[in-house]
Amino acid sequence: MKTHELQLLYIFDAIMTERSVTRAADRLAMTQPAVSNAISRMRQIWNDPLFVRKGRNIEPTSYALSLWDQVGDPMFALTNAVSATQFDPASARRTFRIAVTDVIVEMIWRQLIELLEREAPGVDVHAVPYTPEGTYDDLRSAHVDLAVGVLNQHDYSLRSTWLLDSGFVLAMREDHPLAGRQITMEEFLEARHLLVTMSGDAHGSVDSYLDQKGQSRRIAATMNHFASVPQVLRESNLIAAVPELISQDCGFVNGLWMGELPFDVDPTSLYLIWHARHDREPGIIWMRNHIERLLQDRWHDIMTNSPCGRRLKAV
Repeated sequence: MKTHELQLLYIFDAIMTERSVTRAADRLAMTQPAVSNAISRMRQIWNDPLFVRKGRNIEPTSYALSLWDQVGDPMFALTNAVSATQFDPASARRTFRIAVTDVIVEMIWRQLIELLEREAPGVDVHAVPYTPEGTYDDLRSAHVDLAVGVLNQHDYSLRSTWLLDSGFVLAMREDHPLAGRQITMEEFLEARHLLVTMSGDAHGSVDSYLDQKGQSRRIAATMNHFASVPQVLRESNLIAAVPELISQDCGFVNGLWMGELPFDVDPTSLYLIWHARHDREPGIIWMRNHIERLLQDRWHDIMTNSPCGRRLKAV
């Protein structure tokens, strides 16, 4: 391969990763006109438009996607091979994009920002909305660097480390007709339920359990975040099976009655997930280690010190 073609592949890889000429230029420390000129040369050499404008971003053509499938991982490996093997947080200037739910943001984002301000002032962290299927694709296409969530796809491209297991508890307003006692399976199935679903599907872990028993519940409403769940429950007759992970938060349980489900559901495992190409990347390893520590420390603190946690265990 000629030297200029290798240089074009390096620029092409940055554009595919960022999906933006502006961000690619920043990533490469080049001017936008220089990157635009490189795109023109790519189009001539590879005889394809490569990118089309879509709003403020650009979308790759089928040929560009096919090419990146072939060169993406080798380009990353080559970059790592010739770049520094150390990550110095004090002097680093980079952005980490992490796919997370609002629960994770609530748990650790303040502590993570404090850590960055103290140890890595040039490092930025951007929270990206987490959806199971979409996030897996975002990891594979390098749209995000890390993700925190469930892992129900297993292939050679994704790596993970277990963070914690969270069971489920029942939540409803304090004066709900079912509050204050252990409800029966029949009462549970007849109630109107609120479900938080990141994918938009009205089917969660509890529903998977009920499927196995040949039963189903009525999902009367769905939401794609947890922040508004307490207010909705306080102002309606809905009930919700919520992760124990969030039910330990005093702000969440205020005005709610928290009890046990009328059956046992296997806990949901939460993982820190990344792409295999980042296995040995020092910056990603540094961020992984901190997120893992922050989450596990926060979970331990909630389970051992939260007065709301003790309240739940006493129900």
